[in-house]
Amino acid sequence: MDPKTRTELEAAAFRRLVEHLRERTDVQNIDLMNLAGFCRNCLSRWYREAAEAQGIQVTDEQARETVYGMPYAEWKRRYQTDAGAEKQAVMTSKQHSH
Repeated sequence: MDPKTRTELEAAAFRRLVEHLRERTDVQNIDLMNLAGFCRNCLSRWYREAAEAQGIQVTDEQARETVYGMPYAEWKRRYQTDAGAEKQAVMTSKQHSH
C-alpha cells in the first residue's frame, strides 16, 4: 500500500472513531479509560500533538471541539454524569501513563 492511501485510510478510520464517540454520549470518559486506557480527552490531546508535530498550533479547546463536536464545556453540561467512587477507584488503580 502506498503511503498516501495508508494516510487516507487512517484518516477515515479516525473520522469514524470520532463520529462513533460523538454518537455514544452515554459512554463516559471514565468508562473508556477504565476499559480501553484512553478517552476522548486523550484522543484530542493526540490530535493536538500531531498538529504540533506538523508545526500547526491547535489549542486544547480546539482539539477537544474536533473530537467532541462541540465546545467541551457544552458536552460536559449536556452529557457528563457523576463518575462515582467505584469507577474513580478503578481509574486510580490503573495509573494510565500515556
